[in-house]
Amino acid sequence: MRAVITGGGTGGHLFPGIALATGLVERLPESEILFIGTPRLLDQQALRNRGFLLASLESSGVKGLGLGAQLGSLLRLPRAVWQARKMLVRFRPDLVFGVGGYVTGPVLLAAKTLGIATAIHEQNSVPGLANRLAGHLVDKICISIPCQPAFPPEKTVRTGNPVRAEIVAAAQRRQQKEQVDGMLTLLIMGGSQGAHALNVHMLAAMKLLQQRGAALRVVHQSGSADADMVRKGYAQLDIQAEVHPFIDDMAAAYSAADLVVARAGATSLAELALMGLPAILVPYPFAADNHQAKNAAYYAQRGACVVFEEKSLTAGALADQIQNLVQDQPQRQRMGEGMRALGQPEATRRLVDECCALVAEKSGR
Repeated sequence: MRAVITGGGTGGHLFPGIALATGLVERLPESEILFIGTPRLLDQQALRNRGFLLASLESSGVKGLGLGAQLGSLLRLPRAVWQARKMLVRFRPDLVFGVGGYVTGPVLLAAKTLGIATAIHEQNSVPGLANRLAGHLVDKICISIPCQPAFPPEKTVRTGNPVRAEIVAAAQRRQQKEQVDGMLTLLIMGGSQGAHALNVHMLAAMKLLQQRGAALRVVHQSGSADADMVRKGYAQLDIQAEVHPFIDDMAAAYSAADLVVARAGATSLAELALMGLPAILVPYPFAADNHQAKNAAYYAQRGACVVFEEKSLTAGALADQIQNLVQDQPQRQRMGEGMRALGQPEATRRLVDECCALVAEKSGR
């Protein structure tokens, strides 16, 4: 199969696409995959060294912009569709698959004009604007968890959120564990672009925990903008911490972790669920349509996590919650089991099944 996967702007958009690409190549080894994303460094980091063809498209969104910027984006759309159409004619795909982000719109529109099979995947509980619009256009809609507003039911299927193969393998190896020396590992994830407020709160909370005598190993994904500030903060506290702007090997990071503090992006939650990791979630308050809060609520209702609103979060409350969970191994285990119950290890297989069936139907094979 020749497949174009399009999307980008965040790791949450790209990682399900990477999982699908890997699954297609495993199922059909002669498959060729082209990723059409944005020129942003984050997209290039997520896709590098994976063996797929890469292309970027100059495009821009409209949501959250002023009227002038929105008009500018709309005026650039025909050129973006024309550029995408040239890419598709050159590559000759059997399928164009969108994983979210504004770059998907021109590529899916171009695919529609060429009669190519099209599908999208929505990771969140609230569909993004690009996917809401694309839902009226594409042949198939795959979702991770129930969505509101709902997509047209006649072409919607719940596949789950596909997780990168290396994390599936790590989840299969993972055992419920405690460190031999009794010291737990705390993994802090601010999302692929970091989270300044979460970084600041974590440093203040770690200072309080140190004063209380709590000992933790720390692995902190800070984002590039805050990396130096976070490193200096831990150094001033004399806390040995691994600080990474971006973690390439998330499978290793998850495997070492006992407790996670994170945002509530859909892909991160799907990975935490597969790994069975208890989590303290601080949803990003400015996410489109507040979808991270709704993602977190879905998991919290099943006992898998503790949720704080950023506006009411304090260093003291965060330190108290971390300390309580460090000291309460049965509660961590219950939360981990709640997470694992929400894991969907077959999501990639289901997504590949749907893509293969759609291409066969579209081509008459």
